[in-house]
Amino acid sequence: MLELNLYTPNKIQKLLSQRIKRLRLINEWTQIELAERSGISLASLKRFESTGKISLERLLLLAWTFGRLDEFTSLLEEPEIMTLADVRKLENKRQRGKRRNGN
Repeated sequence: MLELNLYTPNKIQKLLSQRIKRLRLINEWTQIELAERSGISLASLKRFESTGKISLERLLLLAWTFGRLDEFTSLLEEPEIMTLADVRKLENKRQRGKRRNGN
C-alpha cells in the first residue's frame, strides 16, 4: 500500500517550535524565563519560535527543561532483528564498511 507522507523537514521544524512555544505558554514562562531555565540564549529561542531553526543540542535542552527528553529516545530506533539471516546481513554490512589499518 502507498504511504503518503505530508511532512517535510521544514514543516516538522515549525511543528516542533509551535509545540515548545505552547509548552512555554502553558507553564506561563516568558521567553527569557525559558531561555534561562534551559541554558540556551534568548536569541536562539526567539529564532526557534519564529522559524523552527535550532541546533539539536538546544532542542534537546528545551525538551529536558519540560521533562520531555525521553520522547527523543525512540527516534530512529534500530529495527528489531527477527531472524538469524537478518543478523548475518547486518554483520556482513558492518564488515564491508570496516576500514583496514595500513591502507
